[in-house]
Amino acid sequence: MIKTDLSDAYRNYIACLNEQDWPQLGAFVHDDVHYNGKLIGLAGYRAMLEGDFAAIPDLYFAIRLLITDPPNIACRLNFDCTPQGAFLGLPVNGKRVAFTENVFYELRSGKIWQVWSVIDKAAIEAQL
Repeated sequence: MIKTDLSDAYRNYIACLNEQDWPQLGAFVHDDVHYNGKLIGLAGYRAMLEGDFAAIPDLYFAIRLLITDPPNIACRLNFDCTPQGAFLGLPVNGKRVAFTENVFYELRSGKIWQVWSVIDKAAIEAQL
Protein backbone atom coordinates (compact mmCIF):
# COMPACT_ATOMS: atom_id res chain seq x y z
CA MET A 1 0.00 0.00 0.00
CA ILE A 2 1.40 3.42 -0.90
CA LYS A 3 1.43 6.36 1.54
CA THR A 4 -1.48 8.27 -0.01
CA ASP A 5 -3.67 5.14 -0.09
CA LEU A 6 -2.78 4.40 3.53
CA SER A 7 -3.60 7.98 4.54
CA ASP A 8 -6.96 7.81 2.76
CA ALA A 9 -7.73 4.44 4.36
CA TYR A 10 -6.92 5.80 7.81
CA ARG A 11 -9.14 8.84 7.29
CA ASN A 12 -11.94 6.47 6.27
CA TYR A 13 -11.32 4.44 9.44
CA ILE A 14 -11.60 7.59 11.58
CA ALA A 15 -14.83 8.51 9.75
CA CYS A 16 -16.13 5.01 10.56
CA LEU A 17 -15.41 5.63 14.25
CA ASN A 18 -16.97 9.09 14.28
CA GLU A 19 -20.08 7.76 12.55
CA GLN A 20 -20.12 4.76 14.91
CA ASP A 21 -20.56 2.55 11.85
CA TRP A 22 -19.68 -0.62 13.76
CA PRO A 23 -20.68 -3.08 11.02
CA GLN A 24 -17.96 -1.51 8.81
CA LEU A 25 -15.22 -1.68 11.46
CA GLY A 26 -14.00 -5.04 10.14
CA ALA A 27 -13.13 -3.38 6.83
CA PHE A 28 -10.38 -1.49 8.68
CA VAL A 29 -9.47 -3.63 11.69
CA HIS A 30 -7.90 -7.10 11.60
CA ASP A 31 -9.75 -9.98 13.30
CA ASP A 32 -6.70 -10.51 15.53
CA VAL A 33 -6.11 -6.87 16.50
CA HIS A 34 -3.86 -6.15 19.49
CA TYR A 35 -4.28 -3.08 21.69
CA ASN A 36 -1.29 -1.90 23.74
CA GLY A 37 0.31 -5.34 23.48
CA LYS A 38 -2.79 -7.39 24.30
CA LEU A 39 -4.73 -9.48 21.80
CA ILE A 40 -8.35 -8.28 22.06
CA GLY A 41 -9.67 -9.27 18.63
CA LEU A 42 -12.12 -7.38 16.50
CA ALA A 43 -15.04 -8.02 18.88
CA GLY A 44 -13.04 -6.72 21.85
CA TYR A 45 -11.89 -3.68 19.90
CA ARG A 46 -15.45 -2.89 18.87
CA ALA A 47 -16.67 -3.33 22.48
CA MET A 48 -13.93 -0.97 23.69
CA LEU A 49 -14.97 1.70 21.17
CA GLU A 50 -18.66 1.27 21.91
CA GLY A 51 -17.84 1.68 25.61
CA ASP A 52 -15.89 4.85 24.85
CA PHE A 53 -18.86 6.35 23.00
CA ALA A 54 -21.26 5.29 25.78
CA ALA A 55 -19.06 7.01 28.39
CA ILE A 56 -18.41 10.05 26.16
CA PRO A 57 -21.55 10.77 24.11
CA ASP A 58 -19.93 13.69 22.23
CA LEU A 59 -16.72 11.80 21.44
CA TYR A 60 -15.17 12.89 18.14
CA PHE A 61 -11.79 11.83 16.75
CA ALA A 62 -10.04 14.82 15.12
CA ILE A 63 -6.84 14.11 13.21
CA ARG A 64 -4.18 16.77 13.89
CA LEU A 65 -1.07 15.01 12.61
CA LEU A 66 -0.93 11.95 10.37
CA ILE A 67 2.22 10.21 9.20
CA THR A 68 2.23 7.05 7.14
CA ASP A 69 5.14 4.74 6.42
CA PRO A 70 3.56 1.52 5.12
CA PRO A 71 2.69 -0.69 6.89
CA ASN A 72 2.78 1.78 9.81
CA ILE A 73 0.73 4.83 10.78
CA ALA A 74 1.40 7.46 13.45
CA CYS A 75 -1.33 9.90 14.38
CA ARG A 76 -1.95 12.66 16.90
CA LEU A 77 -5.65 12.88 17.66
CA ASN A 78 -7.35 15.79 19.42
CA PHE A 79 -10.43 15.46 21.60
CA ASP A 80 -12.69 18.12 23.07
CA CYS A 81 -15.47 16.27 24.85
CA THR A 82 -17.55 15.73 27.99
CA PRO A 83 -16.96 12.32 29.57
CA GLN A 84 -19.71 11.20 31.92
CA GLY A 85 -18.57 9.86 35.29
CA ALA A 86 -14.95 8.86 35.75
CA PHE A 87 -12.61 8.85 32.75
CA LEU A 88 -9.18 7.20 32.92
CA GLY A 89 -9.75 6.98 36.66
CA LEU A 90 -10.30 10.75 36.92
CA PRO A 91 -13.52 12.31 38.27
CA VAL A 92 -14.45 14.22 35.11
CA ASN A 93 -18.21 13.81 35.73
CA GLY A 94 -19.54 15.77 32.76
CA LYS A 95 -16.90 18.50 32.68
CA ARG A 96 -15.70 19.44 29.19
CA VAL A 97 -12.03 18.49 28.71
CA ALA A 98 -9.57 18.76 25.83
CA PHE A 99 -6.69 16.33 25.40
CA THR A 100 -4.62 14.50 22.82
CA GLU A 101 -3.83 10.91 22.03
CA ASN A 102 -0.70 9.73 20.26
CA VAL A 103 -1.47 6.46 18.55
CA PHE A 104 0.64 4.16 16.42
CA TYR A 105 -0.62 1.38 14.20
CA GLU A 106 0.86 -1.55 12.33
CA LEU A 107 -1.16 -3.05 9.50
CA ARG A 108 -1.29 -6.65 8.38
CA SER A 109 -3.14 -7.67 5.22
CA GLY A 110 -4.18 -4.03 4.81
CA LYS A 111 -5.95 -3.85 8.19
CA ILE A 112 -5.05 -2.46 11.61
CA TRP A 113 -3.36 -5.30 13.47
CA GLN A 114 -1.43 -3.54 16.26
CA VAL A 115 -2.47 -0.37 18.11
CA TRP A 116 -0.31 1.46 20.65
CA SER A 117 -2.10 4.35 22.33
CA VAL A 118 -0.89 7.00 24.78
CA ILE A 119 -3.48 9.50 26.07
CA ASP A 120 -2.33 12.78 27.64
CA LYS A 121 -3.87 12.15 31.06
CA ALA A 122 -1.90 15.03 32.60
CA ALA A 123 -3.74 17.49 30.33
CA ILE A 124 -7.06 16.19 31.65
CA GLU A 125 -5.87 16.35 35.28
CA ALA A 126 -4.83 19.98 34.80
CA GLN A 127 -8.37 20.87 33.71
CA LEU A 128 -10.12 19.33 36.71
